[in-house]
This record gives sequence, structure tokens and C-alpha cells, in this order.
Amino acid sequence: MREEMLKSVLSELNGTSADIQASAAISTDGLVMAAILPTGMDEDRIGAMAAAMLSLGDRTANELGRGDLEQVLIKGNHGYVMMTHAGPDTVVIVVTKPSAKLGLVFLDVKRAAEAISKIM
Repeated sequence: MREEMLKSVLSELNGTSADIQASAAISTDGLVMAAILPTGMDEDRIGAMAAAMLSLGDRTANELGRGDLEQVLIKGNHGYVMMTHAGPDTVVIVVTKPSAKLGLVFLDVKRAAEAISKIM
């Protein structure tokens, strides 16, 4: 039941922008709870990488006196990966095209994170 609700939020998120190629709700320890991914993306690999990046981001933010981690943003030649907290133990991860309008994506991800936080 919860997975279906999470998938519904993720499906709506993916539908808000043609720039969003994939999204997932992941526990902070790397367990994928729900995902909408294109063929060829491995859920387990995404979960493990997200957990590692969040751990490093949390530590970096704290060590450098930036406060609690809100987002991790990675830019590559082929697009962006964004992670943001959706409650204390859940993270939303989004993969976008390189031409993505980040302001709009940030807004859509924030809304999805709030909805996921209520489900969790």
C-alpha cells in the first residue's frame, strides 16, 4: 500500500517535467522503497550510491559548519542528480537531462518530498 502511494507521488513528479528522467524514494541507509526508473538503471545500485553520497554530504555540511544537509546536487555531462530529504529517514532522488531548468525541478522535488514525508 505504501509503495503504491510512493509510486503515485513519483509518477506525478516525473510527469511534471520532461526534464526528469527518473526518480526514487530511498531510505537514508540505501533501501529503495519505490522507484520509477528507465530500463538499464539498477535500483540497488542507485540506493547504495545515494546512501554513500548522503553520508558524505551530511558529514561535509557538518564539518564545514553549514548546518543540516538539505540537498546534494551532482552535475555531469549528461545531466543532474539531485537528492533531498523527505523526512528524517527518507530521501528523494531525481535524475534529469542536462538541459533541465533546475529552479523548476527544485520546486517540483520539494513538493514531492513533502508528500512523501507525509506518507512515511
